[in-house]
Amino acid sequence: MDSLTDTELHALRLAEKKAGADVPFINIAAARALSDRGLAARSHEGWDITPESSAVLARRAGPPQ
Repeated sequence: MDSLTDTELHALRLAEKKAGADVPFINIAAARALSDRGLAARSHEGWDITPESSAVLARRAGPPQ
């Protein structure tokens, strides 16, 4: 599940930062690919990350410092 392309990872990080704030353009193909993998879900506001994607980002970030 951690085998994300750079574009998918960028889209995932942008979606995570959203939290009600405006974010730059998210590549639609990447968002769809994330959705197909269960890492994003289409919503009325755009694309939302799932708990699974939060776990992927946490693993990539490593342990807290």
